[in-house]
Amino acid sequence: MTSSLPHPVPNPDNAGFWEACARGELRLQRCTSCRSWHHPPRPMCPDCGSLDLAWEQASGRGVVHTFTIVHRPTLPVFEERVPYNVVAVQLDEGVYMVSNLVDCALEDIRIGMPVEVVFEPLTDEIVLPKFRIRART
Repeated sequence: MTSSLPHPVPNPDNAGFWEACARGELRLQRCTSCRSWHHPPRPMCPDCGSLDLAWEQASGRGVVHTFTIVHRPTLPVFEERVPYNVVAVQLDEGVYMVSNLVDCALEDIRIGMPVEVVFEPLTDEIVLPKFRIRART
C-alpha cells in the first residue's frame, strides 16, 4: 500500500509510538521518575528533566477539546479531501493529540464529545491514529 499523502517519518524519539500504532495500540511516553504522560514524544521529560521514559499503553479514550473544518487545503494533495475535520483530542491521560474524527458528519462534531482511537493504515509501514465517537460511559 502506498499513499501520495505526506506521512510521518519515524525517528529515535517517536519510533515507539509508530511501532505501537502499526500493532493497533496507542502507546504514549510516560516518565518513569515523575509518572507524567507526554505527547508528542521527546527525548526528555518536560516536567522533571528525566531521561527515563517508557512507552505505556494509553486508554485511547478522550474528548474533542476543539476542532476545525478545513475548506481550503494547505497542500494540493489534500484538495480532493476538502472539506475535512481536524480535531484536538484530550486523552484521559491528560495529553492532547491532533488527528481526524472518522465516521462522523462534519456538522455533528461537538466540543466535549467522547471519542476513542481507531487505526487507519496510510502505508504498509505507517498506521495513523484517528478517532471515532464513543458512547458515554
